[in-house]
Parts: sequence; structure tokens; C-alpha cells
Amino acid sequence: MQFIRSNTFHWAAALAALFAAFVTILFGFIYFKIDDYLIARSDRVITTQINFFAALPPDRLIGALDDHLGQDSRGVQFAGIFDAKGNRLAGNIARLPDELEAGAGVKSMRMVRTDDPESGTPSVRAVARRLDHGNLLVIGRNVDETREISRVVGAALALGLLPAFCFWLLAGAWLSVRAQRRVEEVNLRVRRIIAGDLRERLPHRNIDEPFSRLAAIVNGMLDELETTINALAGVGNDIAHDLRTPLTRARLTLERGRTNATTLEQLQGAADKAIAGIDQSLSIVTALLRLAEIENSRRSSAFGNVELDELLREVCDMYEPIAEDKQVALSLGTSEKLYVHGDRDLLLEAVANLVDNAIKFTPENGAVKLELLRGERETILRVTDTGPGISDQEHDAVLRRFYRSDKIRNTPGVGLGLNLVSAIVKLHGFRLIIHSGPGGRVEIICPDEQAVRT
Repeated sequence: MQFIRSNTFHWAAALAALFAAFVTILFGFIYFKIDDYLIARSDRVITTQINFFAALPPDRLIGALDDHLGQDSRGVQFAGIFDAKGNRLAGNIARLPDELEAGAGVKSMRMVRTDDPESGTPSVRAVARRLDHGNLLVIGRNVDETREISRVVGAALALGLLPAFCFWLLAGAWLSVRAQRRVEEVNLRVRRIIAGDLRERLPHRNIDEPFSRLAAIVNGMLDELETTINALAGVGNDIAHDLRTPLTRARLTLERGRTNATTLEQLQGAADKAIAGIDQSLSIVTALLRLAEIENSRRSSAFGNVELDELLREVCDMYEPIAEDKQVALSLGTSEKLYVHGDRDLLLEAVANLVDNAIKFTPENGAVKLELLRGERETILRVTDTGPGISDQEHDAVLRRFYRSDKIRNTPGVGLGLNLVSAIVKLHGFRLIIHSGPGGRVEIICPDEQAVRT
């Protein structure tokens, strides 16, 4: 009976009690309204009847009363004529009630019928009128029929309310058991996830309900977490490998320089090579710290309006000498001024990484082009080159940390450029699209929620 202690069952029971109270109040209101209506109707009928009989001639009055009582098939009519001393002269009222006053309004009282003394003393609404010759005319009507209505209302309340109340309790118990089972299933799967099974997911159905929406959000978070952990699983080895090579090279250079150098110039040359290896190691550490800073969204407070065409010109000016040294044509194409909401320094770094990669992997006499375009409800920042491009099989791999394709192993770099670009794009809510070769084409898509056209 654990479900009885659950909040769901308590809420269902509280709602059931509230519903029962509401229905009881409603039935009580109906009953009292009907009771008041019946009494008011009886009073109007009694008043009409006594006015009618009081207006009749004395020789027709008794006959009219007898006819009136003879037509009373339900036995609810009371009528009688009494003399000045209270003796019954006609009618079915056994004795004159003490509380009945001539000329007063309609009142409730108890009366006994002469034709049915075993019926007891029912509650009667009655009125008395003094006639011209001194006799007292009494007209009444049994209002105990309202008790019948009370019984009918009570029976309807019992037959309708009791099953409804039981249904509410059963529904509460069912909802409580159902919620408890779902929570137990979630607890079981969460324990599996805590135990290390990152492929486990919370149960949810494709319906619009809060629990399913929450489970879908948590599952999405688990997907991201699994992807991150899987990506980080080999990062330690990659970092060790990428740091070990330049550090080992620096150590060997220093060791050989100390052993073999015979002049100061030879020793300085060995030290310069060692410094270059250490600088490469530091660049890896700096890039990793930069990635951690971006992925933790510490730079989101520096967001503002960024003019993209000016940013692209700055990147072109920065890399134009490098492109000329490699005999690569670097060009820029923009159609209009476009703005986005973001961090200018980070966006500059992302575009610079894309241009640096494009120049690095484009052969001599090739071309690299930056473009700023308007698409359908989006702004497109595109970098194209005439290099070998990226195959479909490498689209996901190139975004991983320290990934370096076999065909570019001899090209300088640490394999963090595109991963850094991806982190910056994700921080801004943009999309990064890598198109397949021949020729490289990478696009940063800025939706209209982030882009402003002027």
C-alpha cells in the first residue's frame, strides 16, 4: 500500500473530497430551493382556495368543500368549518389547531384528518378566514411531500456521489501506481548510468506531457555527455602523444647540443630548436585552455553586434601576406553589410582558423575565397579553397580534438583548429557545415534570430 502514501494519491483523494463537497452543496442548494418553491406554491394555492370558498354563499359552501375534498386523490388537502366555539361543522380537520389565528398569513402546523386518523399529524400549511356569519373557514395543504423530495435527492446523491468518489480514489490509486512505476524505472536506469552504462536512456513516449518532455531533454543531455566522454576517452593519449613528440625532440636536441656542440653558434642553434619544440607544446596547452574557456561559455557576457564584412576584411588583411608567400590568391566577396550578435574576438578567431586551414592545405597557384551571403532567413559565411577538400568519411572526425588525416601528417598543426571553430559556432547558436571535395568549402550558418540585416 505504498501508493497510498504518495502525493499523487493524496492529491486525487483531496480532489475527490472537494468534488464530493461541491456535489453535496449543489444537491443541498437544489433541495432547499425546491422545498422553498413547493411551499411558496402551496401557499399561493391555499390563498387562492380560501378566497374562492370565502366568497361562496353559505348554502353552497359545505357542498363545495365536500366536492373539493372528494377530488383529492392524493389526500393532501385539508379543509374545515368551525363555529365560534371551535366545534367542527364540516370538513376533514378533526380539531381546530390552537396556533391558527383568523386573518393571519399561511403558517405551518400539525393537523389530524377525520377520514384518516392513522396517518398521524402531518405538517400542513394552513390559513383561517372568519366568515360573515361568525364561522371560521380553514384551508390547508400537506407539505410532507417535500420529504419525498428529500429522499429522492438523498438517493440521487448516494447513487451518483458514492460511485464517483470511489472512481476518483481508484483513478488516484492508478495514477499513483503508474507514476511510482515510472519513477522506479527512471531510478533503475539512472543507477545504470551512474554505474557507467552511458548508452542507457530514460524511458519516454512521443506524446506531449511534462514527464516525456523532461525525459527527452535528459536523454539529449546524456547524448551530449556520451559524445563528450567518448571524445575525451582518447584525448589523454592524444595529448600525451602530441606533447611527447615536441618535448622529446627538444630534449634530444638539447642533449645532442650539449654533447656535440663545439662552438657557441652550434649550441645556440640547438637551443633554438629546443625552444621551437617547447613553443609547439605550449601552443597545444594554450589551445586546450582556449577550448575549455569557450565550451564553458565564459565569453557569452562579451556579446554584441558584430559587423561581419568588416571582420572578413580584417582576416583577409591578416592572411594576405601569408597567402602571397605561398602563391595562393586570397579574395573577399560581400554583397551588403550584415551584423550578428556575438563575440567579435571569438568570431574573428573562428574565421581566421578556417582561412588558415584553407591556405595551409591549398597547393601553390591555388585560390581561397571568403564570401558573405544572404540565404533564406539566414546569413552565410563561406570559406572555399582549391585544396583536396574533406571526404564524407572525415566530416565528423575532423571536428575531434587532435585529429590529423594521414595525408596531412607532415603539415604543421596540432589538430585543434576545426574543433575550436566548432566550439565557437556552438557557443553562438550557429551551424557549421563542411562540404565534401574536391575543393574545400566550409560554411557558418547564422539564423535570422542571431543575424541582423541592415
